[in-house]
Formats: sequence, C-alpha cells, structure tokens
Amino acid sequence: MAKGRKRGRRALLIVLAILVLFPIVSVLATAVVPPPPTILMLRQAVRGEGMNYQWRGLNRISPNLVNAAIASEDARFCSHHGFDMDAIQKALDHNAEGGRLRGGSTISQQTAKNVFLWPGRDWVRKGLEAGYTVLIETVWGKRRIMEVYLNVVEWAPGVYGAQAASRHWFGKDAADLSPREAARLAAILPAPRRYEAADPGPYVRRRAARVQAAMGAVRNQGLNVCVLGRGR
Repeated sequence: MAKGRKRGRRALLIVLAILVLFPIVSVLATAVVPPPPTILMLRQAVRGEGMNYQWRGLNRISPNLVNAAIASEDARFCSHHGFDMDAIQKALDHNAEGGRLRGGSTISQQTAKNVFLWPGRDWVRKGLEAGYTVLIETVWGKRRIMEVYLNVVEWAPGVYGAQAASRHWFGKDAADLSPREAARLAAILPAPRRYEAADPGPYVRRRAARVQAAMGAVRNQGLNVCVLGRGR
C-alpha cells in the first residue's frame, strides 16, 4: 500500500512538473523559432479553409504595418507590461452598460492567446492567457511579441500573417506595404472574415482613415520605439 502511495505521489509530481515546465519550454522555444501552426489555424484548415501561413521576420515587414497595428490595436504597447489596465477598465464599464461586448486585450495578450491557446472566452483560457502574457513579456520582449503577432494574426479566412495578407489583398510583399494599405489591414482586424482590405466598404474606409491619421501620432510621439527604435 505504501509503495502504491509513493508511486501515486511520484506520478502526480511528474504531471505537475510537466504542467509547469511545458509553458516555459514552449515560450523559450518560440522566442527563437517561428511558432508552429496555431490551434485556430488547424481548426479552420480542418473546416476546409486552407492554411496560408508565411512567416516573415520583422525586418521584412513594412514599419507602416507596425505603426498601424499599434495605432489600431494597442497605443500603449510600448509602455505597458502586457496588460493595459485603463483599457480593461473602460471595456468593463462599457460592457456593464449593455450593448456589444468590447474587449480590452493588448497585442501581448492577443499574441499569447493566438500562439498557445484556443479561441474562446471561458475563464480557464483567460487565466492561461494571463500567465502566457507574463511569460512572453518577460522572455520575448516587445519586438519579438510584435513580430509573432504580425505573423500569426488572421487577415482573411485561411490567411494568416502579414506576408500572406499582403499577397492576398494587395498582391505585394509585406515589406512593400504603403501607409494606406497598412491602415486598411489594421482596419479589418476586428472582423477579418467580414471585411475586405483591397476593396473596402464605407466602414473600413472610415476606420482606415482614422488609423492612418493615428499612425502619425505613433511615429511622432515615439509610441513604436520599443519595436522600431527612434524616428520610424
């Protein structure tokens, strides 16, 4: 009986060690190599949407897209440590008033979710997302977070990452995106299955115009300095 209990405790310790070490090892590995296809990519591929996932290093992605992502998704990206408490509070206040739910996720949180977890809004996933966010902020740093984010985010059904999106929507490489094109890509991120970047409707055109205007503030105020350095 005693031997059985010892074996049970040993098995439990092994399981706990795996649960603790797996996130750390996976974050360390993806700090230097491109992440494998995500759960979302695999799920949508099984549904018949295909998987156009073309990795590009950040030096092969236009700075315009970095500025557009910060302007559209997370203006405090360079100043927070993974969580924008002001945005979270505003989202909670908005949601408490009713109407369409609004999220307060940062680019760091979105990257953690996209790379390591499954789509959904359950509390288990949100808790794991917070843990992974802390890990990637600590291990990867801002430049790597932005690089991975721009490479795994969905920009059309079956189209993932800046290079695939640039080819899909504009027939060019991600390195050659103009400010207008970058703003349009950022503008469709809330619903990339619903909106088009190449031939947008009125809503996307208005949103893209706001993003492009905000990109100037991102550059002028150095809100992109943790990714691009000064003057870009």
